[in-house]
Amino acid sequence: QVRLVESGGGLVQPGGSLTLSCAASENIFTIHSIGWYRQAPGKERELIAGITSGGSTYYADSVKGRFTISQDTAKNSVVLQMNSLTPEDTALYICNVPRPTSWGQGTQVTVSS
Repeated sequence: QVRLVESGGGLVQPGGSLTLSCAASENIFTIHSIGWYRQAPGKERELIAGITSGGSTYYADSVKGRFTISQDTAKNSVVLQMNSLTPEDTALYICNVPRPTSWGQGTQVTVSS
């Protein structure tokens, strides 16, 4: 089972940017797909972005045009670049591999002035 470790969260002002990283214990290009989920207090966990080993990407409507998911070969990580952040983006951001299922611990993102 692949191990996932997220980093890069923090406090940012509205309109700001953050870059999250999901480091994997196995070569990311041997993993069919890796996704970023987020969970805000009182809300269900939602898939916001995903990338396949071949580089195909998926974005939820709520982040399309603002977030970019990519693969960092040097760090064996999947990176989520988040721009134009709003308070509605405040959540715990969690990395996931669907098969076999594996979750990271998550990294907190708080957007507030």
